Amino acid sequence: MSFSQDIKKELFPIIPKPRHCLIAELSAFVTILGRIENHCLCIETENGELKRKYFTLLNKTISISECDDVLSEGITKELFETLKIKDFCLDLDGLLIQQSCCKKAFIRGAFLSAGSISDPKKGYHFEIAVSNLNLAKQIQGAIDFFEIDAKIVERKQQYVVYVKESNQIEDLLALMGANIAYLKFENVRIEKEMRNSINRQVNCETANIGKTVSAAYRQLEDIRLIEEKRGLSSLPKNLQEIAILRKEHPDMALKDLGNLLDPPVGKSGVNHRLRRIGEIAKSIRT
Repeated sequence: MSFSQDIKKELFPIIPKPRHCLIAELSAFVTILGRIENHCLCIETENGELKRKYFTLLNKTISISECDDVLSEGITKELFETLKIKDFCLDLDGLLIQQSCCKKAFIRGAFLSAGSISDPKKGYHFEIAVSNLNLAKQIQGAIDFFEIDAKIVERKQQYVVYVKESNQIEDLLALMGANIAYLKFENVRIEKEMRNSINRQVNCETANIGKTVSAAYRQLEDIRLIEEKRGLSSLPKNLQEIAILRKEHPDMALKDLGNLLDPPVGKSGVNHRLRRIGEIAKSIRT
């Protein structure tokens, strides 16, 4: 079972208590999945759990006795009056989702009808795909109300409302009521962030080691050049000492080299002496 299916399985049993929230969630099912045939409403889905939730919402909203994919003309008319749908045009009336609780119910209904979330182990992507641009903008507006940055893109004659930020997808899961999925998502996100942080630290340390090795190799080359051309005895005493120590300890860090001197010298002092040796070697080369 995919991550999206797990979330939907958690969301299907959630039935809003206030009537206005029932209507808001039902309106998402009707406007996204609905189709009109001879003044009768038909819901297009093969998902059994989705159908059951649709009929549950429908029954709690207008108390129907029939549970058919195609509603009779009379029941369709009664439902459309409740959902403020005019002239059998399946457009959402914005008045149905004015309250924040109704917006949450509407987003949940839209996600159950046409939404998906990628597995957080692979990436972060939440989307709801609909065929109507105005409906896509209404879904986007409902999501934006909760300070979540939703965007719209056209794809294969559909309008996709999507969110890419991991923390905002977590917020969407929470406001829809998918608390178990929220915790799973957060655990995966934290684990990925820790792993990425460790990788960055290792890469940084590896780069620093590379720089240290490169610098030590260059210092040894400078010391050998001076030794061959002039002899280390030509250097001032403090430079002779550090040159000899560097030859004896080619892999040692500057701080540790400084501790071997008498009296000990700090890292910056050792670096200054080796830099002076480098300048002398450069003068010999030129």
